[in-house]
Amino acid sequence: MAVDETAIVTWANMVTVTRVLASPFLFAMIPDDGAGSWAAVVVWIVLCSSDGFDGYLARRHGITRSGAFLDPLADKILVLGAMFTLVSRDVLWILPVVIIAAREIIVSLYRVFVGSKGVSVPASKLAKVKTVSQQLAVGFALAPFAISDAQWTYITFLWIAVVLTLLSAAQYAWQAVKR
Repeated sequence: MAVDETAIVTWANMVTVTRVLASPFLFAMIPDDGAGSWAAVVVWIVLCSSDGFDGYLARRHGITRSGAFLDPLADKILVLGAMFTLVSRDVLWILPVVIIAAREIIVSLYRVFVGSKGVSVPASKLAKVKTVSQQLAVGFALAPFAISDAQWTYITFLWIAVVLTLLSAAQYAWQAVKR
């Protein structure tokens, strides 16, 4: 049975809200010494996977306006929260994280602005790949083996995420100009 697009309480939204509420527990699990944590990696994978699960539920039962707003917000809370926590632990460099955060804030504000005029701005395929690269950067930055012996893994994914972040921002800007 399809869900009314104005519905707020849906299975997909419950998964999304759970992801938001669980995020601070993940941030608290990130070690202060920057040594990495397998427990944090497992929680990270579960939280990132739940994004796909709530998307599946939304497509199966019906996409809602609240879900279209909440899902990207949950992604940003999770990814940026983890990245800034890793910056505070001296694992990630702040510059790429600030570039990513600036893009996320600008695109989110743009979505809210055009959304108030009844225009939907769904995530592009490039933006979805960007999100996966951000998730991989954080995942590797949490892994003890990467912290001690393979920093290149998370550093590489972080800079790939920055490039994809800038490209997807340009893509959204181009679409905005065309409108």
